Amino acid sequence: RRKKEAVVRFKDMPVAGVQIPKKDENKIMHVSLPIGNDHVLKHSTDKEASMQKTAASSTQRPTVKEIAVITPCLWFDGQAEEAAKFYVSLFPDSHIDKVVKAPADFPSGKKGDVLVVDFTLMGRKFSGLNGGPYFKFNEAVSFTIPCENQAEVDRYWKALSAVPESEQCGWVKDRYGLSWQIVPTMLYRLLADPDRAKAGRVMEAMLKMKKLDIAALERAAQRA
Repeated sequence: RRKKEAVVRFKDMPVAGVQIPKKDENKIMHVSLPIGNDHVLKHSTDKEASMQKTAASSTQRPTVKEIAVITPCLWFDGQAEEAAKFYVSLFPDSHIDKVVKAPADFPSGKKGDVLVVDFTLMGRKFSGLNGGPYFKFNEAVSFTIPCENQAEVDRYWKALSAVPESEQCGWVKDRYGLSWQIVPTMLYRLLADPDRAKAGRVMEAMLKMKKLDIAALERAAQRA
């Protein structure tokens, strides 16, 4: 296959059988680009021709249609679609993206069963896999929900906490066994306060709580 090449002629010099008109006083460039069996003739000024050559070169490079990101994959025992619908109902900027059904029988299901569900929570991509009963969630992995006020803390706590004995320091476990941290954003500021005595009082107060109480944390910070 022939390598792409450009043939350039100025003023009254012919290019691919084309003659530049004598009356045209501007400097004209003809660029003939043989591509395969086709010849494309373009007219331009020097500047435009340079831009065209750059564009032609760039079209040869692969383009990235989607930015690749790390996506958490959550393992479920047949409840991936149900769980995804539940989660997207709770958070803003959330939706189901795609439901993929198995093209053949697999260890935890049959052809036509839901295999994978792709969904978005608060703008972040997740994937749910119906992998079967072989693996369970535990507290080694959890997702943090930032809350701007106590009303948000209370709402997420009520919706997600399904295992009372797992409630501690803002952590809850939902009906599918997945752990969440429901954390007011002000807590990060208080724990990072340059006054380490103040930060220590806040941490001591937090460790005694189940659901985090913003007012109580602020009182601990202000206590002398």
